[in-house]
Amino acid sequence: MSGERDGHDTGGASVNESEREREDEADAGSETTEWPVELTGVTESVVTTLGPNGLWNAAALGLFADTDTGENENESETEPTVEADTDSETRKTPKTATTTKAPTITARTWGNTRTRRNFHRQGEGYIQFVDDPIAFTDAALTIDEHEEPVLDTAAAWVRVEVDQFDSGTENGTEWEAWTLEPVDNAVVRETVPTINRGFSAVIEATVAASRLGVPGYDDAELRERLSFFADVVDRAGDSRDRLALESVREYSEW
Repeated sequence: MSGERDGHDTGGASVNESEREREDEADAGSETTEWPVELTGVTESVVTTLGPNGLWNAAALGLFADTDTGENENESETEPTVEADTDSETRKTPKTATTTKAPTITARTWGNTRTRRNFHRQGEGYIQFVDDPIAFTDAALTIDEHEEPVLDTAAAWVRVEVDQFDSGTENGTEWEAWTLEPVDNAVVRETVPTINRGFSAVIEATVAASRLGVPGYDDAELRERLSFFADVVDRAGDSRDRLALESVREYSEW
């Protein structure tokens, strides 16, 4: 009996070690890639996607930090956990703790764009965070192609796998909604954040310019907004902001 028990004990230790090894491997394999910055609301980015010509197409892409379809971008999902008091004598109110989930990042493509087609073709792309107004304007309003996926102006980038989860039509324009799952990332440089009204006005100008001539938008109202943004850039922007705004004029019907 003693020999049988000894053998059983040794075997049990071996099984436990194997289980621990498998658990360690599972934990290593389950590690997820995070976004290099906390995303809230709608974050404007540049996405590059590989086209059939072997070049990487750069385009502006809004990132929605949301738990469903990007409609309520300022809400994040929470899961309540209740710690109930089991002593009826105390009559305490149950304590509720909330743990905030990392928001699901989604994006929408509008129309039959290169980004949409490349998403379907490749299933991935590179999200890039840039602070250069000219680079953003070129991506937003032109056919901007590159030999490499990461732009020189990117402060950080994230390679994402994309999955279409919804689609529809708005004012005659087809749209598709995508989830973006990070699989690799890098922070190229860190900077001290500053608030630049000129740069912000350039971003808003690219949005307004991209909607000129699109059904569902009032061109006269868009042109008024563009004039306002131009005034902001003139008063508060730097030289690159002004160059970017001139590009907006050149690339659009403004």
